[in-house]
Amino acid sequence: MRESSTRPRTRVWLRYGFWALGFFLLSSACGRKHPHALVFQTDFGTRDGAVAAMKGVAFGVSSDLPIFDLTHEIPPFDVWRAAYRLRQAAAYWPEGTVFVSVVDPGVGTRRKSVVLKTDSGHYFVSPDNGTLTLVADDLGIAEVREIDERRHRRPGSEASYTFHGRDIYALTGAKLAAGRITFEEVGQKLPREVVRLPYAKARFEHGAVNGTVEILDEPFGNVWTNITREVFGRLGVAIGQKVRVRIEHAGRVVFHRVVPFVHTFGDVPVGEPLLYFNSLERVALAINQGDLARTFGVAAGGDWSVQIFRVQ
Repeated sequence: MRESSTRPRTRVWLRYGFWALGFFLLSSACGRKHPHALVFQTDFGTRDGAVAAMKGVAFGVSSDLPIFDLTHEIPPFDVWRAAYRLRQAAAYWPEGTVFVSVVDPGVGTRRKSVVLKTDSGHYFVSPDNGTLTLVADDLGIAEVREIDERRHRRPGSEASYTFHGRDIYALTGAKLAAGRITFEEVGQKLPREVVRLPYAKARFEHGAVNGTVEILDEPFGNVWTNITREVFGRLGVAIGQKVRVRIEHAGRVVFHRVVPFVHTFGDVPVGEPLLYFNSLERVALAINQGDLARTFGVAAGGDWSVQIFRVQ
């Protein structure tokens, strides 16, 4: 009798024990904060160990961090290109993603090191040198904080002045993405502004659309402008119709042609130019299976103007 009465109670206690353990594990899993993605961009290239050193610092903060590369092929010191590549990619990443961009010609000087939080909930760790121009415009500025380098510097790097990407930015970005610090713990709050690179916004005036060549779509040689679908739409041009395009630089016309407005490259014969909307919903020019930039000597920058007219 004693044995038979004990067994059911044992089974009951075991059942409650397993249930309690399961509840504890589930509660722990639900309460645990998963790290956000950490995305790196630099002008370092990948021939040496600089990028790996930055990733090593981040991995040392948390081995659970999901670490990704935006690009490390920004031309040296090209802050505009860095700004554009952030614009090109950032909006497609989930809220909470932390971007670390290190294109830093003024490394070691008195330029500020900041973290920008956008209205979209993304974070950008960067020198405040113009890199944040376009994401600030596109995603909005929620808050800006200056990195407290006394608190957020890799231990033992106090005498280093030329690799803040490793010693400050990678460390700060990793701590933020891993939840080791809050945004408020980054450093002091700054005015809601960042250093901006000058560029002319697209506009419609005097019957023409005016813009600039923002970037070249490498390696294809397509010419990407800053002209949005909304601004271009004021021309009243439909798919299949033609427009006249003029590209100028330093007072010299380098491209002046009538081209069709089409959906995609294959809508025109091979070797023919076209105007279309790129993946960022901005006007672009290309040659089907050709290199328009090289063919006509077009480059990118705020001093490259684009005008588009409706063909009557």
